Order: sequence, then C-alpha cells, then structure tokens
Amino acid sequence: MPAIAFDRFYRYAELSTLLKAFASEYPHLVSLESIGKSHEGRDIWVVTVTSAASGAAADKPAFWVDGNIHATEVAASAANLYFLHTLVTQYGNDADVTRALDGRAFYVCPRINPDGAEWALADKPKWIRSSTRPYPYDEDELEGLTVEDIDGNGKILQMRIADPNGLWKDHPEQPGLMVRRDPTEVDGRYYRILPEGTLDDWDGYTLRVKRNRQGLDLNRNFPGNWRQEFEQLGAGPYPASEPEVRAVVEFLTAHTNITGATTFHTWSGVLLRPFEHLADDEMHAEDLWFYKKTGDKGQELTGYPAISVYHEFRYHPKSVIGGTFDWLYEQLGVYTWVVEIWSPMREAGIEKYLFIDWFRDHPIADDLKLYQWNEQKLGGIAHVPWKHYDHPQLGPVELGGWNRFEAFSNPPPQFLAKELARFPKWLLWQALTSPKMELVAAEADALGEDTWRVRLVVQNTGWLPSYVSKRMLERKVVRGVIAEITLPAGGELLHGKRREDAGQLEGKAYKHTGVSFWPDYHVTDDRAKIEWVVRGKKGNRVDLVARHERAGVVRASVTLG
Repeated sequence: MPAIAFDRFYRYAELSTLLKAFASEYPHLVSLESIGKSHEGRDIWVVTVTSAASGAAADKPAFWVDGNIHATEVAASAANLYFLHTLVTQYGNDADVTRALDGRAFYVCPRINPDGAEWALADKPKWIRSSTRPYPYDEDELEGLTVEDIDGNGKILQMRIADPNGLWKDHPEQPGLMVRRDPTEVDGRYYRILPEGTLDDWDGYTLRVKRNRQGLDLNRNFPGNWRQEFEQLGAGPYPASEPEVRAVVEFLTAHTNITGATTFHTWSGVLLRPFEHLADDEMHAEDLWFYKKTGDKGQELTGYPAISVYHEFRYHPKSVIGGTFDWLYEQLGVYTWVVEIWSPMREAGIEKYLFIDWFRDHPIADDLKLYQWNEQKLGGIAHVPWKHYDHPQLGPVELGGWNRFEAFSNPPPQFLAKELARFPKWLLWQALTSPKMELVAAEADALGEDTWRVRLVVQNTGWLPSYVSKRMLERKVVRGVIAEITLPAGGELLHGKRREDAGQLEGKAYKHTGVSFWPDYHVTDDRAKIEWVVRGKKGNRVDLVARHERAGVVRASVTLG
C-alpha cells in the first residue's frame, strides 16, 4: 500500500485511496464499506478490523472509533489513520494488538464529515463548523464580512485596523502580539481585530462578521438530549436529520456488539466523559467508577487529563449542550469518550489553565508564552507577522496574527505524529476491558441407554459485565446469554428449551477489594450453566451455541456416548 505520511492531512480522494489500500494489503484483517453518503454525495467509510481467522467481526465484542465530524478538525482523521496503521502493522508483533484483533473487532470511521473537511483543506479554504448543507436558511447574509483568504496565501488569518476605541493593543514586551487593553486604559495605540475577509454593503462605520450559511453542527444532531434550534444552535430540524449522522446512528444501533467508543475532535488536549447535561451524581455509581478508572488509565497513557464535560468543560456555566455523540452512552449505555487532540497552551508551558474558561480570560503572560513557543519551536507558523494590505473596502489594513487552523485547531505538521502516538494504547486498553464470553465446558453424560444430559458452560473472561454498564441494563437495550441446542435427525428434547435466556454474566469490574467488609456471595456469577436432557443414538452429534450481543458467540458440539 502507499506510504502514509503523518506530517500532513489528506483530502478525501487520497484518504479513500489509503483506506482501500488497507483492505487490499491486509485482507485477513481489514474490510471496507460505505455506510452512507454525505450531503454532497461522498461515501462515509467505515473500516472493520479483526482477525478473520478467529471469526467474524459480528461474533465478537467490538469497539468504535471515529473523527472529523467538525470540518476543520482534520487531525481527528489523522488519529484514526494512525490507529488503523498501528493495528495492521503490529498484529503478530504486539501482544495487546494481537489479542485484541483475535478476540475483538474495531469499527473505524476516519471522517464522518467528508464535505466539511474538503472545504477546510481546499487550496482556498472555507471554514465552517460542520456540514456544508445550508441551514437554517438557504441564503447568504447580504451585509457584513465574509471570512476568507483574500491575499491568496492559502491561510485565513486576521486583519487589524487602527482605531482609538479598539479593544486590542501591542503586548508591552512583544510588539505585534495583540492583547486586550486594560479596563480603564486610555491614550494608547489601539486596534480593532476581525477575521480576514471581504465586506459587502459596508456603511463605513459598523463591522460585523456574517454567519455562515452552513449553520449545522453535526455533533448537535444525535438523538440524545436533542433540542431545537432555539435552545441548541446547529441542531438541525430533527434528530439524525443529516445523512452523515443518520448513517452513523444506523450503523451503531445495528451493530449491537459495540461495547465502547471514542470519538476524536480538536483541540484542548483533554479526555472528556459524560454527562454533558447532568451532574455526576445522576450517573450509576458503577458506571462512574469505571469511567474514572478508564480516565485514570487514559491520563497515564496519553498525558491528557480526563474530566467531566458537565463539571469542567461547559461553554457557559449556565448552559449545557445536547445532541452530541454522547447519545451512545445516554441512550444505549455504551461507554463513550471524546478526545480533544492537542494543547498548544500546554506545549507553550502554560500548565494550569481551566480549558474553556481560559478562552474567556487569561493573563497576557500566557499570550507571550504562546508567542515565544511559536518563535522557538514552530518556526513562526502559529503567529504570522503583520503586513500591509490594501483592502478593497476598508483601505489600508494589516494581515497577520494567529494562524488558528495550522497551529491551534490542529497540531503543526512536525508535531502531528508525536501527538497521534498518544492514543493507540489507550484505545486498545478500552477494547480489551470489554466483556468476552468463552467456553468452559461442553459435554454429554449418559442417563440411560438412549438418554443423555447435555451441558454447556460459558464464562465472561472480560473485565466488564456482559451488560457492559448499569445504564445499558436499565435502558433494557441488552439481552442475556441466549443458548440454543440443535438436535440430530430423530433426536428428541426431553427437558430444557431449544432456545433459552441464561441471563447476564458479571465481570471483574465491580468486585470489591480483598479487605472489603462486603462478602462476595456470587463467586462464579461470571459463569452460566445450561443443561438439556435429550434422547438420541450413541454417536450422534449435538450442536450448541451461546450468544450474547455484547460479549460474543461461543459454538460447540458434543458427541453422544
């Protein structure tokens, strides 16, 4: 297959070629399918990765990974590619990868939103939040600034205009670095700053930025806690109204073997867990314990802090968001994480910052640290020196300032591979905690000349219970172990059911420590024993199967006699 470079981002055609090459090069591990079409008609690719020799993906517990639902967050696609590359190249070489692909399956959707990413990566880029479909109105605003690259350098930067009533001024130690003026400050040189772009119907006084005609946010269109536009901007006309989201929702609900999921976004350098709209004390205690354990492991392996969206990552302290990918936990009980790739603040040595609150306000010393990091480590790509430009409407302005797309929204090229390498071990760890049903015994004992007791015993060797989470159990979206017996021709079932629900299998996750004062009354609640009494001839074969939607499938045969 063609070499994959992890110091750049791939446009749709190249990405499609790479995914097809994975399937062609590693047919024993990889298959590729389109789960639907985007608004503009592009295939939404999902890669299934598992060892075909050990069984079909549908018969194994599975883990979902995706990215790039937001248009400019193309590092999320790169994280998916990096994980795919790790799986296929390390199978047979790395013990965890090998064990995971032998006993589990992965469904990887590198780019949920191919249209928006294509706009972001175009030679003349256009930045939108998510989908390219016009919403809520099919028309552009007539007055205001259209954000775009006006000098043809392939970047959308900032414009500054000298104005005595402007909010911005030069940093006292670094001219050209714009910081806010103090609340009572006067008699300095001040500027107004706005995005690079052109103006329509400018009146010479008032400046405003047009809202994009493409007002959808695909990560507000999922069914969980979906709210209408008046409460949640970008939500769409109804849950899963958009083809990209509908394709993902249909895939995830159809593939009931999925036990966990991680979706990649940018940026903040943080691991986010549910809830988004409820406090931790609204979550089942066992689920919260496991979320915290997974978060601790994630922090150990990635270096990113693991936090609650509701408690530590709200856009505004008086509001919550809804309609996000967290619907997978909220409605289906599947453990779900959001990774926000890349923290330029941390890279610049700003250690103690409060994520979203930092964007509202921070010391100007932080801006200087970012600027110095840009100069010393990035070769100046994060902050572009201001240059004179004759603007067609505004006259003399200056273009430059922070280069958000190439250094903030996504890691710069020279940092990309190192950043992406943080995640595979944590993704594997999550997948390997899934429930995993395995055979303990399949046997037949004679009760008489032609009568036999047939026994099937299975157990859950995974960390999590077969029902995955208490929320999944509560929501009644998971069945117990379904055991079935198939008799030979002429055989007769004397006792037991041809198909029987044997209940759930506990895992190791919710057991207490060895010094706990709570006794463990159910020592083997990870096992299920199913027995039948059958009439048949000696030498006949009886086929047995135990299947669980989340824990996998076990098949066995016993010979009578």
